[in-house]
Amino acid sequence: MKKLNISNLKKTYGKYENKVHALDGINLEIEPNKFTAIIGPSGSGKSTLLHCMAGLDKPTSGNVYLDDVDIYTLNDDELSKIRRDEFGFIFQSYNLIPVINVYDNITLPISIDGKKEDKKYINALIEKLGISNQINKFPNELSGGQQQRVAIARALANKPSIIFADEPTGNLDSKTTDEVMDILKVCVKEFNQTLVMITHNSDIAKMADKVITIADGKIL
Repeated sequence: MKKLNISNLKKTYGKYENKVHALDGINLEIEPNKFTAIIGPSGSGKSTLLHCMAGLDKPTSGNVYLDDVDIYTLNDDELSKIRRDEFGFIFQSYNLIPVINVYDNITLPISIDGKKEDKKYINALIEKLGISNQINKFPNELSGGQQQRVAIARALANKPSIIFADEPTGNLDSKTTDEVMDILKVCVKEFNQTLVMITHNSDIAKMADKVITIADGKIL
């Protein structure tokens, strides 16, 4: 189980009088095998924090430690490997590949990595997400809720240690949101994963083991 520690993280955009402190000295420990929700008003730095933690956007200064490794001291190939092997990503836009079917979308990260897929695990995932009868369809044949389930399956296919989710239910109705959240919580529990999620939804935040509130680039 991997531990994520964030130390004095800063991210600045622009220069001189146009300078914006998107993150202003964030210190944070993400507890393994728990669901952490990040909340705060628009423009508070939530997405910037998530992207810096996940190795998608380099901070201006500070450290992001995965166990004892500061991920931003790694070269691009090493960082890419960590993103592939240790992290899973779920975004509001599903980012599915339209020209391949659901099953191939789910296993894409594994095939890109040149690894052998764990068919038993993938099938258990597909079953749990309730998309067994959709695997031969193409993304445009699915509802929004079904597409998000496929995106979740893809994020979990590589058995990541940490799942980063940026408003994953933002485009879904409340019933589908509840179903997707139930699935994510079960996955965290059953597959021993850590979930870090940005949300505007206070009901989702209540489901989390820990809630972090951000305003003006600082943790409140």
